[in-house]
Amino acid sequence: MTYTLHLGDCIEAMRAMPDNSVDSIVTDPPYGLSFMGKKWDYDVPSVEIWVECLRVLKPGGHLLAFAGTRTQHRMAVRIEDAGFEIRDMIAWVYGSGFPKSRNLSGDWQGWGTALKPALEPITVARKPLTGTVAANVLAHGTGALNIDGCRVGWPDGKAPEIGTPGWGGPAKKLTAVPGQDGDTVERSKPSDLGRWPANLIHDGSDDVVVLFPSEACASAPVKSAEPTANGFSGPVKYSGMRERVAGAFHADTGSAARFFYCAKASRADRNDGLPTGEKPAVTACATMREREQADWPKRNGNHHPTVKPTDLMAYLLRLVTPPGGTALDPFMGSGSTGKAAMREGFNFIGCELDPEYLAIAKARIEHELAKAVALREPQPEQQMSLFGS
Repeated sequence: MTYTLHLGDCIEAMRAMPDNSVDSIVTDPPYGLSFMGKKWDYDVPSVEIWVECLRVLKPGGHLLAFAGTRTQHRMAVRIEDAGFEIRDMIAWVYGSGFPKSRNLSGDWQGWGTALKPALEPITVARKPLTGTVAANVLAHGTGALNIDGCRVGWPDGKAPEIGTPGWGGPAKKLTAVPGQDGDTVERSKPSDLGRWPANLIHDGSDDVVVLFPSEACASAPVKSAEPTANGFSGPVKYSGMRERVAGAFHADTGSAARFFYCAKASRADRNDGLPTGEKPAVTACATMREREQADWPKRNGNHHPTVKPTDLMAYLLRLVTPPGGTALDPFMGSGSTGKAAMREGFNFIGCELDPEYLAIAKARIEHELAKAVALREPQPEQQMSLFGS
C-alpha cells in the first residue's frame, strides 16, 4: 500500500491528478453547520469540487460522502448536479453526540431548539458507467459493490437452516396454486458469510441497540397451505399471516441490531500512532471540545472534532473499492479514511487544508501502515518452514 497526502485546497490537488485515476472516494466533508464555530464548516462542498471528484474517478467509481441531517439535501443535490448518479443513502446511527440547542427558561423551561444528533446520512453516488455494469467492471474494476466482502456475520458464525424466514427465503416447497401442492423448488442456502449488507450501520452502543426490537427467535418456514406462494404478493389474508407466525421457531435470538453492521468506536482508535507525554494536556476521558481547544504541541491525542471510527471507514472502503485499488479523501481531517485504507490494503490519496490535522493524519496512517506490513510479513518461524527441507 502507498499513500500520498496533499496540504492545501483539495480542488487544486485534484486538478493536478489524471482523469479516471482513482477507484473510489470515501469522505467526511464539511456539513455547512458552522460546527464549533469552525470556518471550514461554513458550507457544504461546491459543485465545482464534486465535478473534479467525478473527473478523477474511474467510470462506475463510487463516491460515499457523509453529511448532516440538516444539509444532506444540499450535499446530495450538488453531487448530482456535478454529474453523479445518486444510488442510495446509508444511515450511520450512533449513541454519542450532543445537541446544539438553545434551552429556554421561565414559563418555557424544558423547551429547546434542537434534538440530539444520532444519525448521519452517507450519500452513495456513482460515476456513470461505460456500457453495462459487467462490461464496466471488466474494463475498470469499478461499478459494483463488494456484497460478500461486507456481509454481516451470523451471531454464532453459522448460517441458519434453509427456509427460515428473514434468513434464507421461504420454505423449499412452493405451491403453484394457493392451497394446492406444487412442485418442490430447492432454495439456495443462506450465505455462510452472513446477511446482506444494508443501508444502515450502527455503533453498537446501548443507546442505539435499545431502539431495535428484541427478537425471541425467527419464525417457522412458510407452509404450502398459506394463501400465497411467498406470503406477501397477491391477495394476502390475515389468517395466512397469523398461521405463518404461529408455527415452530428456530434458535436465533437477540436484538434486531444484529441484522446490521456494527462499527465500534474507541478512544484508542483515534489516538493510535500519536505522541503522548507524561503530563498530557488532554486526558483519556476528555470531551470532543476539550480536545479541539487543547494546545497542539502540548496535547495528548487526536483533537479533531469529527473523527470517524476506523472500522466504519474500512467497511465503507471495502464496499466500493476493488482489491488493490486507490481511494481518495478530498477532506481528510485526521486521516481515518487513510488509516482504514492501510488496514484494508488499498492505496490512498488525502487532501487537508490544516497543517496540524495533516500532521495528525500522517502519524495515524503511518502507524496503521506499519501494523499492516508487520501482519503481512512472514514471521521467523514461518520463514523456516518456507525455506526448510
